[in-house]
Amino acid sequence: MWQWAGEVDSAGGAVSPNSYSGSLLPEFSKSKIIMCALVSRQFSGLGSSWGWVGSMLDASERATRLSCWKGDVDPRPLTGGITNQNFVVEDGGRRYFVRIGDDIPIHGVMRFNELAASRAAAAAGISPEVVHHEPGALVMGFIDGKTLDEAGVREPANLARIVPLIKRCHQEIPKHLRGPSLVFWVFQVVRDYAGTLRDGGSRSFSRLPRLLQIAESLEDAVGPVQLVFGHNDLLPANFIDDGDRVWLVDWDYAGFNSPLFDLGGLASNNQLDADQEAWALSEYFGEAADAALLRRYQAMKCASLLRESMWSMVSEIHSTLDFDYVAYTDENLARFEDAWSAFQGEQPGSA
Repeated sequence: MWQWAGEVDSAGGAVSPNSYSGSLLPEFSKSKIIMCALVSRQFSGLGSSWGWVGSMLDASERATRLSCWKGDVDPRPLTGGITNQNFVVEDGGRRYFVRIGDDIPIHGVMRFNELAASRAAAAAGISPEVVHHEPGALVMGFIDGKTLDEAGVREPANLARIVPLIKRCHQEIPKHLRGPSLVFWVFQVVRDYAGTLRDGGSRSFSRLPRLLQIAESLEDAVGPVQLVFGHNDLLPANFIDDGDRVWLVDWDYAGFNSPLFDLGGLASNNQLDADQEAWALSEYFGEAADAALLRRYQAMKCASLLRESMWSMVSEIHSTLDFDYVAYTDENLARFEDAWSAFQGEQPGSA
């Protein structure tokens, strides 16, 4: 979970992103929650073995020694209030985004898949070009632009660009995809997270039987699906507006999926209202959604919120960051419970 739009300071030091925004906390805290979420998704699950990354200096040294550079480089960390392993590098008159990171099996992040998806997304004109890759490192073109926040995503003019962009992702990327690719099935993700939580002695252990039962009901409600190539992580920070167009970045969780997961994730991560959700479905499918499609969509939206809640539960026990994942879990769960109640035809917030 990273983005690479930002500005290099006039002193040539660290890069400050134009904005980072999250889904749940007040405006003051949104940049912190996204950066914590981004870093934890990069390194949670590695536990005590994450020390291979070492300090920022170690990651910087790795970035410096990449074989693609034409001359000496001085990687500048992309910062947002906490330490991370992302850099902007200037070389040969161009700027590049560099990510240092390995597989994260506990979250299903496999770098071969990210690389293939990133290349295909670039070929489809959806994401910046992949310039270079080595084990544990990815170099891409740097986008000069503004990272959207939730409010930015909800702006009608932006939403009118984003929904067609998602549809292009779904339809065009498979035409350029090479090699094996993962499937992102949210219900398998939830089942696997439940196993991780049981193994780790999570405080949420007692919640798991009910949540898994709900997940099974939601999976039945979704029913048969059309497979498209999904992004599967449509947080606002993954949309960058360069002034002329919107780019979609960060393909950690990419894989074949139902289009309803991305549409539900877009709504839940950016708090679209009911009218915006109805418009997005109509724009995507070319006609107003009927009752059957709406129910399947709402089931997938619930599943998206459940997955985010359980992702945070896993991060509680596997992330090394100094961040209140307990609060993040609880707030995500509250939103999930509201969505689940609405799906059952009850008033949001009812038991």
